[in-house]
Amino acid sequence: MPTIKTVLFDLDGTLIDTAPDMAAALDILCREENQPVLPYEQVRPVVSNGSVALIKLAFGDVKDEQRLQRLKQRYLDIYQRNICIDSSPFEGIETVLQHIERNGLNWGVVTNKPGWLTLPLMDSLQLVQRAATIVSGDTTENSKPHPDPMHHACDEASSKSSECMYVGDARRDIEAGKNAGMKTLVANYGYIETAEDVSTWGADAIINSPEEILLHL
Repeated sequence: MPTIKTVLFDLDGTLIDTAPDMAAALDILCREENQPVLPYEQVRPVVSNGSVALIKLAFGDVKDEQRLQRLKQRYLDIYQRNICIDSSPFEGIETVLQHIERNGLNWGVVTNKPGWLTLPLMDSLQLVQRAATIVSGDTTENSKPHPDPMHHACDEASSKSSECMYVGDARRDIEAGKNAGMKTLVANYGYIETAEDVSTWGADAIINSPEEILLHL
């Protein structure tokens, strides 16, 4: 294996624990719509799948497309206004980032979260200036699992795909990394539904805490 020069992270459920704020926004929407509020334990595993998945979790399979879009937009409006109340890097992430930075490597983010949410969140946590690249869901024409955002991140980080390692907590993350020719790690500490068997995703390794990333550098 070529030496790893760049570590790329998925955002929600891998780099940042955003579930508290995303679940809180869903609670507000449910109350507005006179819908029962769901237990946090039920919401957390779905967070990585995005706003539509959260709406369907709370409101069922919404057949009316206009209603679905209205609920989605209202949810995103609520979340945007409360984007970094209780969100923070996962325990151990700061140790990993400092190790990367001290050893002449760099790191970045590749997420399907839109840029108008990604950048304010990263900025609130003072991570924008530290990242060599931040690729959001609307940065490139295609989003994960397509390799386009991964290649874009490589270009910005001045690394070849074979010199990059991608860490994510969803099957599409591992597919995207593999499609781009990167080493891949499953963040098993992230937002993964109980029934999901991460061993079938085809990653190079499965990690149970951020610090385990260091074992693969």
